Amino acid sequence: MSAAAGVRGGHLLAADVGGTKTAIALAAAGAPPRILAQEIFPSQRYRRLEDIIAEFLAGAKATVPGLSVGGACFAVAGPVAGNAATLTNLGWQVESEAVASEFGLEHVRFINDFAAAGRGIEHLSTADIETLQSGRPRARGVRLIIGAGTGLGTGLITWQESGYAVHPSEAGHADFAPVDETQDRLLDHLRRAFGRVSYERVVSGPGLMRIFSFLQETGAGEPSKQFLDASQTQADTASLIAEFAAARLDPLAVRALDIFVTAYGAYAGNMALTSLAYGGVFLAGGIAPKILPKLKEGGFMRAFADKGRFSGLLAEIPVHVIMNPLLGLYGALLEANHLRGQTR
Repeated sequence: MSAAAGVRGGHLLAADVGGTKTAIALAAAGAPPRILAQEIFPSQRYRRLEDIIAEFLAGAKATVPGLSVGGACFAVAGPVAGNAATLTNLGWQVESEAVASEFGLEHVRFINDFAAAGRGIEHLSTADIETLQSGRPRARGVRLIIGAGTGLGTGLITWQESGYAVHPSEAGHADFAPVDETQDRLLDHLRRAFGRVSYERVVSGPGLMRIFSFLQETGAGEPSKQFLDASQTQADTASLIAEFAAARLDPLAVRALDIFVTAYGAYAGNMALTSLAYGGVFLAGGIAPKILPKLKEGGFMRAFADKGRFSGLLAEIPVHVIMNPLLGLYGALLEANHLRGQTR
């Protein structure tokens, strides 16, 4: 495709590529972009991102007449450098020129998934947000987006002259800091498996499973028969633990989720203190919406604010849960729209 053809393309292609699932969409360019086709793929069933793109576009071409992509943006779970990335929890290596060449796209950009999510925040409606702490928000204050899912993503959002700018981060891989004796023992347990232990080893879907296993292996209890029976047919063990904990059907699951929520809250408080996020802390990712009742019980916010002399400062910072699971996809679409505008 020539450069001119790429610029004239009226469609946007975007995806939010995570370790568990990839949400991908085709949209008409505009303010805001209008989604024409959208699909979710299980990431781990595919060998590479290009296979997902090919399958999606094959279906989209049948329903979108005159398909011509003028900008493409892919939000990926991992650090991006030189418009290329290696996805942390998939091992895929992606590079803009390779994707552009394979699909005849003139303009392709890769961005960090939480950079995309951060960009999407300003376009959320009130129905997309649940508030854990109202705080005292400051106009143009720093915002922080954090999300536990397959991994633990974090992004910083700061006000510039004309609006908010998003800064990706890999803070989820910072050293895990226990806050009580149980977490001390958990850290020792995980060190034997991993050596160095990051927050992501604890505050993530796999992390919740590790906490559950730690409790079982250290004699804290055994899973109920009902849990064991359910685990034979449900592959997502982290979701099963959260489900049984929420319904109080398994004491070990309840305790595991308590530890998880405390660690999550402590991490969010650390990041809020680091950034002075008076514009708000936004919890995204796949886990927070699923455990919202647990987050509202108070353990998360107690751990968030338990910072000694600075607990009063943290009481002023708003904390919200983002309920819209497609936040990162919308952010990637906005970036694709911006990219197309730059090249016209």
